[in-house]
Amino acid sequence: MSLEQIVMAPLITEKGTFVGEKTNQVLFRVRPDASKDVIRVAVEQLFKVTVLKVRTVNLMGKSRRRGAIKGRRSDWKKAYVTLKEGDRIEFFEGV
Repeated sequence: MSLEQIVMAPLITEKGTFVGEKTNQVLFRVRPDASKDVIRVAVEQLFKVTVLKVRTVNLMGKSRRRGAIKGRRSDWKKAYVTLKEGDRIEFFEGV
């Protein structure tokens, strides 16, 4: 599994922005089978930062219905990555 496959996407949300400004954390959507150690290594190598702590949350997919057809979104995992003081990851540079 490559590093790009472990960290799937950054989560740009209102809560994530608030947490990032207050505690120097960044939120990522990661693979459900990724461990904290693997997430730490992937973020450090991809973004050239120092990671102090990784917290993860497993989220259940919502049940959806379209008429008589029932479906379910897939389960996913969110990672709160705490960076060393002074390190930053900018997703929208120049904006």
